[in-house]
Amino acid sequence: MLAVIGGSGLAGLGRMNVVRRQIVRTPYGDPSGPLVVGEIGGAPVLFLPRHGPGHVLAPHRVNYRANIWALRESGATDIVAVAAVGGMAQNVGPGVIAVPEQIIDYTYGREHTYCDGSDRKVTHVDFTRPYSDELRDQVLAAAGASAVAVVASGVYAATQGPRLETAAEIARMQRDGATLVGMTGMPEAALARELSLRYAHLCAVSNWAAGCGDSMRAISHANIDATLDLAIGRVQQIIEQLAVAYHGRSSG
Repeated sequence: MLAVIGGSGLAGLGRMNVVRRQIVRTPYGDPSGPLVVGEIGGAPVLFLPRHGPGHVLAPHRVNYRANIWALRESGATDIVAVAAVGGMAQNVGPGVIAVPEQIIDYTYGREHTYCDGSDRKVTHVDFTRPYSDELRDQVLAAAGASAVAVVASGVYAATQGPRLETAAEIARMQRDGATLVGMTGMPEAALARELSLRYAHLCAVSNWAAGCGDSMRAISHANIDATLDLAIGRVQQIIEQLAVAYHGRSSG
């Protein structure tokens, strides 16, 4: 079953036929909110807004362990995580949709594993390729089928937030090889891997990162919402096409 985690700008799936909202209890506390259970194009889909109803949870306060656990317990096998990001490479300016292939984790202090030795055996999962290649290919195919242009590569830098980064921090990340910057990619991706769930990122670039493009001196919020609205609209097209493809495979 396909699950979608909504980030900034994606509070719901426009063409999703909502069947019910489901409260899920987990050994790790409460998820960000009730899971939305429904269907798109005949395919069952789960939706969870990462920051909770009303976008009240800061990135470092999101209960990532509860979110991923709740999705798995509700039948999810594949997770497409939508995120608003800043761009720091020439090919990922504002308005671009990107499907990254790598992550660098700059976060700290987050509950980042189920395997902490308290109630589960410590397991060292392979994280060489943090995203599911198969799910990435399906997301890219859905983008092609819906005629939405995407950048099919990138390195996502996960920062602590909620503040935005300094220009020097972005310059360091660029030297490290990062091309996109967001605040929620980790530990979300690693937790999905620990539970053997396929996970891919669908990133909407809302602005140039600090020190890049028109954010050389400061990041202006004036155009971010409009840029993000347009980008999220295209993200929804990709998700709808992906759901249709899922339905086609299950029907076949």
